[in-house]
Amino acid sequence: MLLDDRLYMGASTKPEYLLLKYGNRHGLVTGATGTGKTVTLQGLAEGFSRAGVPVFCADIKGDLAGLSQMGEGKDWIVKRAQEIGFDDFASDKFPVIFWDLFGRQGHPVRTTISEMGPLLLSRILDLNATQEGVLNIAFKFADDRGLLLLDFKDLRQLLIEVERNASEISATYGNVATATIGAVQRALLVLEQQGGENFFGEAALRISDLMRTATDGRGMISVLAADQLMQSQRLYATFLLWMLSELFEELPEVGDPAKPKLVFFFDEAHLLFDDAPKALVDKVEQVVKLVRSKGVGVYFVTQNPIDIPDSVLSQLSNRVQHALRAYTPRDQKAVRVAAETFRTNPAFDTEEAITQLAVGEALVSVLEDKGIPSIVERTLIRPPSARVGTITPEERKAVMAGSPVGAVYDTVEDRESAYEVLTRKAKKNAEAEEARQREDARAEAPSRPTYEDSNYRSGPPRYREDSGPPPARKTSRGDSVAEAAMKSAARSMATQLGRAIMRGILGTLSRGR
Repeated sequence: MLLDDRLYMGASTKPEYLLLKYGNRHGLVTGATGTGKTVTLQGLAEGFSRAGVPVFCADIKGDLAGLSQMGEGKDWIVKRAQEIGFDDFASDKFPVIFWDLFGRQGHPVRTTISEMGPLLLSRILDLNATQEGVLNIAFKFADDRGLLLLDFKDLRQLLIEVERNASEISATYGNVATATIGAVQRALLVLEQQGGENFFGEAALRISDLMRTATDGRGMISVLAADQLMQSQRLYATFLLWMLSELFEELPEVGDPAKPKLVFFFDEAHLLFDDAPKALVDKVEQVVKLVRSKGVGVYFVTQNPIDIPDSVLSQLSNRVQHALRAYTPRDQKAVRVAAETFRTNPAFDTEEAITQLAVGEALVSVLEDKGIPSIVERTLIRPPSARVGTITPEERKAVMAGSPVGAVYDTVEDRESAYEVLTRKAKKNAEAEEARQREDARAEAPSRPTYEDSNYRSGPPRYREDSGPPPARKTSRGDSVAEAAMKSAARSMATQLGRAIMRGILGTLSRGR
């Protein structure tokens, strides 16, 4: 059943396979809770890994961590393998890298504020249009001055600088209201209290570390611990969207390769689209459509097909539909939508079958030769070879100890960035202001005359003032001519640097490649 050019998915009236050459045409795994979606996802991850394709998946319940451990051959697993004629089934384990935004159950996953960009950061912070506009101005201000935005303290200090120079910035970039900056700062505080500050900093995640293969040629499976992350659902969804954007921006065009370069499983996919503005949904659709040519397959995992906008749903060619329950009008609509997305099988009523599927059973339709969707088949899904279920903390630590990336990401870096530059500038300006005030105080104090000639008969006495040298000529803004010239040159250099900063389709930083 295990062939080189395809993934074995299970059996209907015949073996059902997903051709590797169509693995980057994206997919959808849907079904109610407890119907077998996680087992399906694990089986697909094992199949891609065995074929040498790296995999990234979010572990919502902790079950996918079992991919790293040898399978236990439970009774139901052995029985199902026999039912579907899976004669070459054997217990196995797979090469896994554990990741965790909080750095507790895996290697820390970080990106920088600059790389995230204002669009996705606004999504995390749940900003309104006005607040998002001010955040865009702050990023533009930083880009034009070559300020590195790496972590939370950089962004906070940037917002303070923008507020301090609000009049000048408003004249150049657009209106900046103090109240709006305060609202953005409050949103940052909320995200920080949820642990979001752990996501921003260095060393930033390199996409190449998600695309590793093991020494035996199997693709490494990156498992993101997401049980705690799900408590901040907007952060979870935006993080995965950022990762998808990074894949699109960094990877070269490869067309339709013999097998995907990477497969990306987006569990709880409805969170990506909940309350998302149409502009963001349009960009997601664009990324999903275009990332296929980079050799990346994106598989959305959710309960109902109606959780996914039609514009995105139309891009998902490989479908696995587990059972749905039609208890409410919305449920009934979901069943109809799911049935209508399949190529009809005259042997059964698709809509009726969706409500009658047993646990571990699914309707499957994938792309066949020439990219034509196959007729939907009622399929018993193959059992996974690795452990099905959670692992112990000791087993997790053992896997992490042998990880190829631990030395890179387990240590936090903190190089000079906007916080240090702006703090130093603020201190220097404060010292200069104090010196200016002392100078002004001396200049305004009454002078003490000194007699140079005590002979009154020769004329009135001549006086001199006990003051320093005359102050330098000032410009209209209070700077000396030399200072004004230096600042003008600095602004010109910063503007040239800012022009070199480019942002991609989702506003993330496009690195030079």
